[in-house]
Amino acid sequence: MPFLPGFDERWQDAPDYILGITHDIWEARRIDSLHNYYGPDLIVRSPACVVKGNKGIIGATQSTLAEFPDRELLGEDVIWTPTHDDSFLSSHRLLCTATHSGDGMYGAATGKRLEYRILADCWCQTNAVKDEWLVRDQGAIVLQMGCDIVDWTRDLIAREGGPEACVPPLTAQTNVAGPYTGAGNDHETGQRLADILGQIMQAGFCVIPKAYDRACALHYPSHTSAHGHQAADQFWLGLRSALPTANFTVDHVIGQTSDIMPPRAAVRWSLHGTHDGFGHFGKPTGAPVYIMGITHAEFGPWGLRREYTLIDETAVWKQILLHTG
Repeated sequence: MPFLPGFDERWQDAPDYILGITHDIWEARRIDSLHNYYGPDLIVRSPACVVKGNKGIIGATQSTLAEFPDRELLGEDVIWTPTHDDSFLSSHRLLCTATHSGDGMYGAATGKRLEYRILADCWCQTNAVKDEWLVRDQGAIVLQMGCDIVDWTRDLIAREGGPEACVPPLTAQTNVAGPYTGAGNDHETGQRLADILGQIMQAGFCVIPKAYDRACALHYPSHTSAHGHQAADQFWLGLRSALPTANFTVDHVIGQTSDIMPPRAAVRWSLHGTHDGFGHFGKPTGAPVYIMGITHAEFGPWGLRREYTLIDETAVWKQILLHTG
């Protein structure tokens, strides 16, 4: 029997499905399986762009593999919840390794060896992904290639045809509504993480020493790893201070408790406002900025013990550069 009606009996559960189709598409080179695993009208929202329809996704997948032919996607976790109509919403975390062996979006092949993370929310029904939100750590890729993030983003705009013709990043205006309209589940661990993020975004940074384990392990954009309260405070304060008047929204929350796993949560969130403060993105520019972020967290006896938060820094800088010219 399938784990949910409409899904192939090959899959034991939602994590097995998500990690299995990821392997099939990318590492087993069954790119044609996207015709089955992705719905024909799938919308994939990433900070860099919005892609509609399976045809564009297949083309982008081939281009990525041509540029990074040895790419591996190592599944670290899948946090998920059943939803309506025999479907589920998963938030999965991948550690990617690859060598920049071919020319492509990231420029001429550099031969650099890369390691970075992806966080993605997928709504799946009848054996197919039908709605997706994905954050790739583009900053890590750019830095590991030896480039400056701002300079690389400026060059990307030029390579895409200039400010008037370049690919528009995800904003409130370019976002597209899809078939999944749920908000997650009401598990206490998800609500706990959402509450922590909400307090931080309301300038309640005092919540960090209260809610985080003193020895917390932290994983942030640009493949930054750190430990402890001060590092958490530095990241979140730097982000919030850059957009002090921006509106913070919790868009999706999943909490989960599983055998031999700590309580954990996945929260997708957004910041929408003006770059009107000093912080992570330098001197205020007045640029309108939209940030989609995803945070995964694990909790232990002394609080939040592991955190994984991703935003796409290149997409933020693209919005700033397009505003400043």
